[in-house]
Amino acid sequence: MEKSTVSLRGKHVLGLKDFSPEEIKLVLATAKEMKQIIHRDIKKVPTLRGKSIVTLFYEPSTRTRTSFETAGKYLGADVVNITSGTSSIVKGESLRDTLLTVEAMGFDAIVMRHKNEGAAEYATKVVHHPVIINAGDGAHAHPSQGLLNLFTLLEHKGHLEGLKVAIIGDISHSRVARSDIWGMRKMGIEVHLAGPKTMMPRFLYQEPGIFVHDRIEDAIKDADAINVLRIQLERMKAGLFPSKREYARIFGLNDERLALAKDDVLVLHPGPMNKGLEISPYVAYGDNSAIQEQVQNGVAVRMALLTLTLTGGKDSEANH
Repeated sequence: MEKSTVSLRGKHVLGLKDFSPEEIKLVLATAKEMKQIIHRDIKKVPTLRGKSIVTLFYEPSTRTRTSFETAGKYLGADVVNITSGTSSIVKGESLRDTLLTVEAMGFDAIVMRHKNEGAAEYATKVVHHPVIINAGDGAHAHPSQGLLNLFTLLEHKGHLEGLKVAIIGDISHSRVARSDIWGMRKMGIEVHLAGPKTMMPRFLYQEPGIFVHDRIEDAIKDADAINVLRIQLERMKAGLFPSKREYARIFGLNDERLALAKDDVLVLHPGPMNKGLEISPYVAYGDNSAIQEQVQNGVAVRMALLTLTLTGGKDSEANH
């Protein structure tokens, strides 16, 4: 990796809105090194030996929590998991007190998911020593997911600038969509949005480089990649779309719609998938799908984030 004058050491990872293009490039380049470690027989390097990380999750998670934990362990850190159902949180302990308790134990990084927007930023005001990494705060941001999507695109396409990416589904309530939009626009990607009008935020309509479509066919046409968002079924109960069948018929990504994009279009999905609703099984497991690869890339990107924020990246052992 080329030496960079940019440093993320000590930087809180709250959202890609706070990242410069140079900082994003540094994360992606470091993730490429880290992916080599995942492919080794012995997946262990001493990069973060002596460092301690806690994952503090107030919402359920499989991919994000496990990949952060795996990333920390591959790098030699000590990792502790705290979930809301198995801690003093169930006794009514406040977020502030939990954060102060964790800080007092000497952790170097807090990887945090919370249902409330702004919770990760609030954490930076409460604690002073640990780095805060936002693993999802309400519908606001999910920076590591946005970065792993960029990394997956870069690996397949060889470049980011000038790509056309369609994001399909519930844009309004999606922290993934927001992080994708912020990250992709910083890297020169043209973003096309489509979904039910009840799920489209108006504030995005006037942003440069962002195009909003009523029909997903128009967003998908000639796209280099399609990111299909998971539909939260409580949106149907709230009346934002009439039925699963209706949503799949009008907004679901199937093989017929996929054919409108470029032949080498890349299909992404943050998971878990509602197959048969927002995406057909044929597309989800087809030749254009990079959905399982995204999971592995998530570990590499999170290894990069932990390394860069805790050490600055100078002690990387990926090539040793």
